[in-house]
Amino acid sequence: MSRQGGVDPLGPRAGLRTAVVWEVLRDVLERRAKAADREALDVLDTGGGTGVFAVPVARLGHRVTVVDPSPDALFALERRAAEAGVTDRVRGVQGDTHGLLDVIEPADYDVVLCHGVLEYVDDPAEALRNVTGALRPTGALSLLAAARGGAVLARALAGHFAEARHALGDPHGRWGEGDSLPRRFTADELTRLVGESGLRAASVHGVRVFADLVPGVLVDTEPGALDALLRLELAAAEEPGFHSIATQLHVLAERG
Repeated sequence: MSRQGGVDPLGPRAGLRTAVVWEVLRDVLERRAKAADREALDVLDTGGGTGVFAVPVARLGHRVTVVDPSPDALFALERRAAEAGVTDRVRGVQGDTHGLLDVIEPADYDVVLCHGVLEYVDDPAEALRNVTGALRPTGALSLLAAARGGAVLARALAGHFAEARHALGDPHGRWGEGDSLPRRFTADELTRLVGESGLRAASVHGVRVFADLVPGVLVDTEPGALDALLRLELAAAEEPGFHSIATQLHVLAERG
């Protein structure tokens, strides 16, 4: 837990929501760098936007390329990288997963981040194939996507039972016309997509299992509550039984 605390720049509450991903990501970066006998890896962040993950990764000493369709997001990325003093290690490129291999070099990256992308693309399978094409033969993929079960639980706890039922039966996990997400996934769906892209799912973690359910006032006012909740999140993330109620799912995938 403390290993990631000094990296996430968004504060303790945001750190609670990203802690599980950071634990996995920091570990894979450390292992890959050691295996390659290099201090700096080449990392690609697809749909990385303003650099929420890219800039902290660059602060660890790695070279990061962010591909995002939004010029405004890339401008914000530039500003965030400058504020963090890592401008020389962060590069922004306008593009998306559909034309990914037209704007970056194929097979040129040790680690690729694909966070919050598959929910929005027209063809998730194609997106993952392109992302896989950016990886070196020994590369790893960090995949983060919205989970169906967490949406069902959230709508039910909010008293929207019909919407919860709709999300449960909808092929894309949507709870209705007002839902802002085009699709959500189960752990089985994500691991299947990963396998079809030519990668092997090394681990699956539930993200924000409890963080979105616990009242903010409790976390903010109860002494030690934030740290205890963070420890609970990290412990529950590895338990398959909690994947079905997580808000997001994280898959670490590797070749072979």
